[in-house]
Amino acid sequence: MRLIRSVLLALALAAAPAAQAADDPALATVKTLYGSFDAAVKAGAGTLQQRLDAVGPAMERSFDFPAMVRLAVGPQWASFTPEQQAALTEAFRRNFVTTYANRLKQAAGGRFEVLGSERRGAGSLVQTKVTTPDNDASQIDFVTNAEGKVTDVLLNGNVSEVASQRSVFNPPLKAGGADGLLKFLRQRTENMLSAKPTP
Repeated sequence: MRLIRSVLLALALAAAPAAQAADDPALATVKTLYGSFDAAVKAGAGTLQQRLDAVGPAMERSFDFPAMVRLAVGPQWASFTPEQQAALTEAFRRNFVTTYANRLKQAAGGRFEVLGSERRGAGSLVQTKVTTPDNDASQIDFVTNAEGKVTDVLLNGNVSEVASQRSVFNPPLKAGGADGLLKFLRQRTENMLSAKPTP
């Protein structure tokens, strides 16, 4: 009897990480997100607007845009008015979603795989792999908060999307503060939307 209890306890402990991962809301978030990515390019890349329509709703549910833009701006964020913060959050959301829809063109015909997750503080790190049609694979990790919303994306385990955005935001912030960054984000989005498709 004691041996049976020991075996059952060992099996329960071995199964615990898998059970935790299965219950992790971050996994469901990223799986849903990748499902929208896959659907967007399943029949070919289509137009940028078509990709936006396909992935926009899932991205808006999956990402914590207020937290991301606050981190990307840095300490200056606290000096902005609530109106400026709201306008920047919206401009950042629109730019981020458009950027990802734009990038998806390169992944048409590729694979989006969710590999697993591990706890990181109050949130999780979800590991994934994206493989292009020519079999070029990249490790993409999603950092999430306790609610399972994405707060950062890491390329190859260490290149932070939020940190990259911060370096891009610095020049317009120094030149024009919140209004300068707002103009920059809106212009960058419009440039992508108005660009002529490459053959």
